[in-house]
Amino acid sequence: MSPHPSLQSYADAWTHSIEAISELVSPLVEGEWNRRTPCPGWSVRDIVSHVIGLDCEMLGDPRPIHTLPRDLYHVTTEHQRYMEMQVDVRRHHTAPEMTSELEYTIIRRNRQLRNDARDPETKVRGPLGTEVTLEHAMRNHAFDVWAHEQDLRTALGRPGDLDSPGALVARDVLLEALPKVVAEDAGAPANSAVVVDVHGPVEFLRTVRVDAEGRGTVDGAPSLGPAVTLSLDWETYFLLACGRVTPDAVADRIKSEGDQTLSAAILRSFAVTP
Repeated sequence: MSPHPSLQSYADAWTHSIEAISELVSPLVEGEWNRRTPCPGWSVRDIVSHVIGLDCEMLGDPRPIHTLPRDLYHVTTEHQRYMEMQVDVRRHHTAPEMTSELEYTIIRRNRQLRNDARDPETKVRGPLGTEVTLEHAMRNHAFDVWAHEQDLRTALGRPGDLDSPGALVARDVLLEALPKVVAEDAGAPANSAVVVDVHGPVEFLRTVRVDAEGRGTVDGAPSLGPAVTLSLDWETYFLLACGRVTPDAVADRIKSEGDQTLSAAILRSFAVTP
């Protein structure tokens, strides 16, 4: 039995990205596993450890009992501490240990997905002891694995998959966060609109509208006379939204029209991943 129809797109996106990750790291020699990635504080090994760990949790495996070192400068929040456990416990694993565990985890997860008849609203384990729906967990996981596939591609100089099934899931997840970025974090004025025009492998135009109470919503209709229009390519959009680059580092790839103070505030608030 295949996953519930509403979950199939997330299963397909995960499959595409996890197979790409396996293909990327399988031929790496030991030293290449230590390459830095755009994900703060994490090497290639750390990214793969994180992906393995998350899939093990999707399988229902117990979390490792492990004490984190005190000198991990990139770990500053409880969410980051939670995520770091699966990473740090594998920091001394060899390349063959990493690839064999990844391959075994993929086999187990593929079997789970083939036999999974659970309803999308089924409650499953989330971060920090929370409970989330199966649909939410699979959607976020498909996004996370695609984003980390891109981290690995950058670190290894192997670009690609910017328009894969995972990229489309990432687009939807990141767009859901855009109203909060514009209305709450950047403080766009009431009764204003901000247009984001993205081109490249994934193209879209979205308008964030801020109502009289300061609440933001997003839709696909253009706006006449927006307060700000931001035009950028898809790769720059997700790198900013995932906190992989700063606005200053990619300023030459962003065209901003309208209120430049508001534009700068939006770009400063653009990163939405923990």
